[in-house]
Amino acid sequence: MRIDLLLVRPDSTFFLRLARAFDRIVAVLDPAISVHRAFLLETDPAAIARRIAEPPHRRSGLILAVPDTAPVQEALGRVAREGLPVVQVVSRAVTQGAAYVGIDNKAAGRTAALFLARMQPRPGPVVAFCHSGLYAVHRDRISGFSDALARHAPHLAFECVLFHGDDGSRARVLLREALQTWPDLAGFYNAGGANGALAEELARLPNGDKVFFAGHELTDRSARALRDGVMDIVLDQEPEAQAQRAMDLMLHSLGFLQEPVENPAIRFVTLTAANV
Repeated sequence: MRIDLLLVRPDSTFFLRLARAFDRIVAVLDPAISVHRAFLLETDPAAIARRIAEPPHRRSGLILAVPDTAPVQEALGRVAREGLPVVQVVSRAVTQGAAYVGIDNKAAGRTAALFLARMQPRPGPVVAFCHSGLYAVHRDRISGFSDALARHAPHLAFECVLFHGDDGSRARVLLREALQTWPDLAGFYNAGGANGALAEELARLPNGDKVFFAGHELTDRSARALRDGVMDIVLDQEPEAQAQRAMDLMLHSLGFLQEPVENPAIRFVTLTAANV
């Protein structure tokens, strides 16, 4: 049996962690199961949709982590109606017949807002950074953050969302512009990547440690930023656990696991300088 594994962004620390987790799982699978991994360009939804709907080989199942654009949704709906077992991991496209494995992203946003409300006593403006509008999970994070900030932090004003595409250079520019626009910036939440660039830019400021910074994913750079006091919290979504759950669901669908696989939201880990 062949399982297709479709991912994006091999240059991203997170997706590299996810791919390596799948590699470790595949290494101990039954020899009757083969997993074919392919990295696709996240900015070409038409090509992703074609790869989903028209694979170059026969397959028994599909696991994927790709943007949830309209062409992708249509292609996923098509293969799901044909009866192909499909598991979406990390990112989800709204479609019937496909399991989703991931964290509760609205809860992640709410957690970032709650920490900001409790750890930043001074009033001031707040902004959020995000990859783009490509991923529903990022939109969920921003939604949860906005709702919780309004509820728990009346002294903080949520001004806007800035899109950096996980590009470090773009993230630096946007942070500089935000600080020029709001010199009294109280904090920001980065719902996407480029934490390292944002941390380095913030560290340049004489009072950068007074600006609250919450972000996602534990990496060498984000761990260092926590220890240095530049970042305040990191929410790690445990890609290793997501890969294992996704594969278990697929193996159950294909009859290799007899017991049903429960699929609650993967618990994310909240890290600070005290526990990194």
